Amino acid sequence: MTDDPHAIQTLAQLEALFGQPGEASLKKEVPYLHPTYQALIAASPFAVLATLGPGGLDASPRGDPPGFVAVQDEKTLLLPERRGNNRIDSLRNIVADPRVALLFLIPGVGETLRVNGRARIRATPELLARFAVEGKPPQCVIEIAVETVFFQCARAIQRSQLWAPVPQGPRPVPTPGAILSALTDAAFDGEGYDRALPARQRATLY
Repeated sequence: MTDDPHAIQTLAQLEALFGQPGEASLKKEVPYLHPTYQALIAASPFAVLATLGPGGLDASPRGDPPGFVAVQDEKTLLLPERRGNNRIDSLRNIVADPRVALLFLIPGVGETLRVNGRARIRATPELLARFAVEGKPPQCVIEIAVETVFFQCARAIQRSQLWAPVPQGPRPVPTPGAILSALTDAAFDGEGYDRALPARQRATLY
């Protein structure tokens, strides 16, 4: 507990601060993939996967053409795990704790979709072949048993202007190579990394 009189430390304080949720915010939550929610998943090319493990929380981006997360049935999602940097933070967490959450985004659409459930990692050859792209299967598939599903209103997307046209001009943030160089006190060849990065990404996309 803190001595700060303005700190919110109990559920009662929190509920008093925000009040009761509106009817729509409660009605929109269901324990299965309603067809309207399946339509959102089919249109989404990007999702954020949240996991929990011994080292704490993790949130990791996932992306592919729209519908890359497959609806197996109204209680099951299948998420192919493509090649990456082999940190496998999300997979390590799932092995330790199956609880996961997904946030789906759709370009140009303000509403997002939130899915909570429990995951397991599968490497069945037939399942991997189902998700092959350019003849290359994923490393594995994350199977998610759905527990709750609901859409999030558009306010966050509207406030951030996430889908506004991309500003023209110089890159506003450091490049990956510049970040690595800064983190290693210039021991890492950041310029060389940036030069090779586009070709390497194209060659290892799948």
